Amino acid sequence: MASTYLGIPSSSFPITTMANATTPTLYFGYGSNLWQQQMNLRCPTSEYLGVARLDNYRWMINDRGYANVVQVDPSPSADPSYANVVYGLVYSLQPSDEEELDINEGVPFAYTKEDLQISFWPKEKKDEPVDTHKTPKKQDMLVYIDRERVIDSKPKHEYIYRMNMGISDALKEGVPKDYVQEVMRNFIPPEHDDGLHDQALQQALAFKDER
Repeated sequence: MASTYLGIPSSSFPITTMANATTPTLYFGYGSNLWQQQMNLRCPTSEYLGVARLDNYRWMINDRGYANVVQVDPSPSADPSYANVVYGLVYSLQPSDEEELDINEGVPFAYTKEDLQISFWPKEKKDEPVDTHKTPKKQDMLVYIDRERVIDSKPKHEYIYRMNMGISDALKEGVPKDYVQEVMRNFIPPEHDDGLHDQALQQALAFKDER
C-alpha cells in the first residue's frame, strides 16, 4: 500500500528510476499523487518513502487543468525560495505499478517521463513527519513532466478535491506549510465540493480527462 511506512536505513537507496524485473523505481509525486489513498488505488504495491524537493522548477496548474512543474533559472541564493522549488512525496514503484501509473498520467501525450536529481528526506520514524531542516540526500527519481503546456491556468473542478486530499497528506508527512500557502494555494483553493468524493475516487482509480 502506498501509505505503508518503511524503516529506511541511512545508506543510499539501491533503487533505480526506470522499472525493470528486479528493482523498484523511485517516483517523485507532486500533484494529486500526494494523496496517499489515490496511490493505494492506482499502485497497490507502491510504498511511501519520504519527502523530497525538486530545485530550479516551479509548481503550477497548466492549461489542461492539472499539476505540472516548469523549469526555471537557478536561484542565486544557496537557499532557494519556495517559488523556485517543488516539494513532493516519494514512493517506490514495482514495474506493474509504474506501467499503470504511465496510463493514468497519459504518457507520452499528457506527460513524459524524466530522471531528475531530487533532494530527499527519507521517513525515519513511523507516524512522525520528516524534518526538512536536516541535510537531504541527493537521488535521481522518476518525474512525470509536461514541457509543452507550461502556461498557468485553473484546475479542473474535480481535481481541486483530489489536490486538497493530497495537500493534507503532504503536510502530515512534513512538506512545509509555507510552501503550500505561498505556492500551491495560488492555484488550489482550500474549499472543495464534498459531493465530488465518489467522482474523485473513480478518477483516482482510473483517470479520465475531465472535459
